[in-house]
Amino acid sequence: MQIVTDSGTDLWLSKEQAADLNIHTVPLVVTLDGESYQEGIDIEPGDFYRLLEASKGLPVTSQPSAGSFAETYRQLAATDPEILSIHMTSGLSGTYHSSIAGAAMVPEAHVTHVDTKTLSAAAGWQVEAAAKAIKAGWGLEQILALVQRVGKASNCMYTLNELRYLIHGGRISHMKGLIASFLNLKPLIGVETVNGTYIQLGQARTFRHALEGLVRKIGTHHAPGSTLRAQVLHSFNPEAGIMLRELVDQVYKCTWLPMGPMSLVLGAHTGPSMVGVAFAPLETFAELPG
Repeated sequence: MQIVTDSGTDLWLSKEQAADLNIHTVPLVVTLDGESYQEGIDIEPGDFYRLLEASKGLPVTSQPSAGSFAETYRQLAATDPEILSIHMTSGLSGTYHSSIAGAAMVPEAHVTHVDTKTLSAAAGWQVEAAAKAIKAGWGLEQILALVQRVGKASNCMYTLNELRYLIHGGRISHMKGLIASFLNLKPLIGVETVNGTYIQLGQARTFRHALEGLVRKIGTHHAPGSTLRAQVLHSFNPEAGIMLRELVDQVYKCTWLPMGPMSLVLGAHTGPSMVGVAFAPLETFAELPG
């Protein structure tokens, strides 16, 4: 069995590790000033945000086409028709439904689809869990049960310093966004895991207070001193990423995964200031093979 995912899951594994685990990533697309880029293939985060800063326009993003998924499934089915396709939340992207449409075009592929109901690092953890279980020889039902447990245990939260990208992308109420922007408020944003959509968790008057607010919000899930698996990702704001990780470390005992840039398609809707943290009880991952 092989795994297909999309670049919105922000898998933390290296390309070599992903290849060893038979994980195949279909890129999402971001368009700026009439030029379209497949993330991770045509453009890297630093180059994208430099273009964004110089642009008078705003970016547009799109999920992979059904044809792109079909091509991937067809190539993989030539060696192994059993495919597990795991994708960022259908509540914020059409990627999951595009993957289903693509599978319908390749009858020789036996594709099982998973909607993670989340995104970025928290979604990538589900991909990682499935891949390691497959390599260990687990059966499909056992793998899906593990993915579900990881998904239920994991949460992610974000904040950012400017709202115009979120407002433009329609990811938050336009009127609420305008009011918050006028007042210079920094939103605390979560992803609810029933429909997989953004929810507002609160707001702060300064970016530092917003980062501190994220740490307090972790406390609604886990008591101070809890042992967590955690990962900080950012659009193009490593300084804020370091600050957030230090704040979390003051309250929790964390096993940290590598910090790095989040998907360009996510950053295009939030701008370069976005920073977030994914977290879950460390014990949830104790059963991961390897």
